[in-house]
Amino acid sequence: MAEKITFTPVSYTGWGSLQFLEQEVQRFNGRKILLVTDPFLHEMGLTKKVIEPLEALGLSIQIYSKVVPEPPLAVGEELVDFARRHESDLVIGLGGGSALDLAKLAGVLSVHEGNVKDYLNLTGTRSIDKKGLPTILIPTTSGTGSEVTNISVLSLESTKDVVTHDYLLADVAIVDPELTLTLPPKVTAATGVDALTHAIEAYISKNASPVSDALALKAIQLISQAIRTAVQDGTNKQARTDMSYGSYLAGLAFFNAGVAGVHALAYPLGGQFHIAHGDSNAVLLPYVMGYIRQSCEKRMKDIYDTMGFSSAHLSQVDASYKCIDELKRLVEDVGIPSSLKGFNITEEALEGLTEDATKQKRLLARSPMALERADIFTIYKAAYDSVIVEKRG
Repeated sequence: MAEKITFTPVSYTGWGSLQFLEQEVQRFNGRKILLVTDPFLHEMGLTKKVIEPLEALGLSIQIYSKVVPEPPLAVGEELVDFARRHESDLVIGLGGGSALDLAKLAGVLSVHEGNVKDYLNLTGTRSIDKKGLPTILIPTTSGTGSEVTNISVLSLESTKDVVTHDYLLADVAIVDPELTLTLPPKVTAATGVDALTHAIEAYISKNASPVSDALALKAIQLISQAIRTAVQDGTNKQARTDMSYGSYLAGLAFFNAGVAGVHALAYPLGGQFHIAHGDSNAVLLPYVMGYIRQSCEKRMKDIYDTMGFSSAHLSQVDASYKCIDELKRLVEDVGIPSSLKGFNITEEALEGLTEDATKQKRLLARSPMALERADIFTIYKAAYDSVIVEKRG
């Protein structure tokens, strides 16, 4: 079966790769540059690594630093208006997934008419029909993979929606693990499990291919074997490097194969309770995987082996169960609550979460097991009770 495989045109990876920023800006003849980042990075001075060498070239830099986690639609609208008013001709995103998603949005929609809401996947009435401004994305976390995807995620009143089109793909991704050294342990954990979830869901996706499989498995290996060290010792160069490469590869894997049930159920947690996306994925990962285990036993055995364990003396079924146990243990080891109760979510909230999760048809369609409303509620209840259950009948 023929497959379409898409990659960001140019990527720089590895320690010190930020050094290539100036030559890429010059390649696009950028003169009025919009830097999209968050206030924390700006206040701690990390933005200087981007601003100072570009100002030395005589370039004008406009900074938008109002990025917030799980950005609401209103922030997206404000940023696009900002880019239009300042007549930017090149966009740089520096930060976590929220900053990168918003940078992509600004780069494309600033050259389109209408509002951001007009282009939302679930409710929008307009279509993206032209390429936007040149965009360079520089992640400072090892998690979202946003630097190599064509999606911008926005929070709505009680859930999330996306703007998605291949024109949102960055022209250049610069993935420099040195920029992640100052990442706090809690954020390292959340973004790291987010990246691991990307790789796992890409590997079990109905749209998986030999190419996405290779990317996903290497990402699973790197992340699962480095994340505990990265959380415990953020200065460990090898752990930071492995997490950086793992996140990048996971992003490429899920961009081409897609994510599924974990993300579908995670979106309402972020929308309704403003739980960070990485935490939302992490708390649900073992419960979704446990519920759909029968539909992807062989692939879960592969994941178990790739995480550094051996299934040589185990049946496929037993290895799949052990994989779920290890995923749950990993989430707990990096300090993320292992139940919805740990995020102060009440049992009464499960119906509302289920209602919103059923709307994520784009994501649910990739699950190796069809997840109907009753299945989704059962998974949320399992995550609330901290008990792994699986599909029966």
